[in-house]
Amino acid sequence: MPAFRYLIALPLLFLSLAQAETTPQSRLKNFLDSARTLQADFTQVQLDESGRPRQESKGSFYLQRPGKFRWDYTKPYRQQIVSSGGKVWFYDVDLEQVTAKKLGQAVGSTPALLLSGEMALEDNFTIEDQGAEEGMYWIKLVPKSEEGGFRYVLIGLEGDKLAGMELSDNFGQLTRIYFANLRTGITLDPKLFQFSPPAGVDVFEDK
Repeated sequence: MPAFRYLIALPLLFLSLAQAETTPQSRLKNFLDSARTLQADFTQVQLDESGRPRQESKGSFYLQRPGKFRWDYTKPYRQQIVSSGGKVWFYDVDLEQVTAKKLGQAVGSTPALLLSGEMALEDNFTIEDQGAEEGMYWIKLVPKSEEGGFRYVLIGLEGDKLAGMELSDNFGQLTRIYFANLRTGITLDPKLFQFSPPAGVDVFEDK
């Protein structure tokens, strides 16, 4: 009888382990653990309160955990967003203007901070399973503090690869990002994550 009980218990144990492995927290952790470095092309679409597209941007995205990421916007305007020196730098090339924000204050401006390993996600966010849609599995992160500057961020995964993100700000506007040509586990040039304001530009920096 003891052996028979063990035979019954084993499938139940495997089932419970499988269910545990598919929690949104574990899915997100598995992705982040597998993506220590990442490079991809992206298309970013900003929508107004009615869901109408306002602007579409394109460029390249780079990530190196922990703590380093870079967005290079090439269309329609040139812009760089770089995490460097404990801050996130926003450089508008055409306006010749640089804004620097502390890491903890920049999530509402660049959701890549959630992927960088600089924030303890479970301490700062409620992580929710949104299920699958259009071939992607979606995970929702809702800030526990009202000072985050945004309502939520969605992270979309195709298998173990990043496929999309969506950020909803406190004004009801949505920013959607779609990734393509994604590569992980590659060697990235350290200079990608170095930033110094170019000479002659206006610099606005949070103290």
